[in-house]
Amino acid sequence: MRESGNCKLTITIDGLKNQRGQICLNLFSNSEGFPTSGDRALQSASMKITDTAPTITFQNLPAGKYAVAVIHDANCDGKLNCNFLGIPTEGFGFSRNPKIRIGSPEFSEAAIVVEGVNTHIRIQMRYLLGN
Repeated sequence: MRESGNCKLTITIDGLKNQRGQICLNLFSNSEGFPTSGDRALQSASMKITDTAPTITFQNLPAGKYAVAVIHDANCDGKLNCNFLGIPTEGFGFSRNPKIRIGSPEFSEAAIVVEGVNTHIRIQMRYLLGN
């Protein structure tokens, strides 16, 4: 685990289909567990959706590479729900907004550099089914 630092990463979520439920974000400092193992995330956050473009800030980060995974948890069960074929029925997104193919992007495709006092990124939500 990294030591704390003085960098902040502010994330604005764009493209939410509705304001039901919550958004859940996981911040990863390496590929281990990215993007689905929240227990391996460096920091996690969730918040009830009250805005069409909510913003969350991760604080006390050392400068370095990070990747963010976000889900629109419409039913507040804390996980990305999928249908019987494994296709997500809730919205999701990643830092750097990588092109989605079959499966999740690699850490390197979503990695951003955080340095300086505050780095700001925007994540575009994607909905394949439902929600």
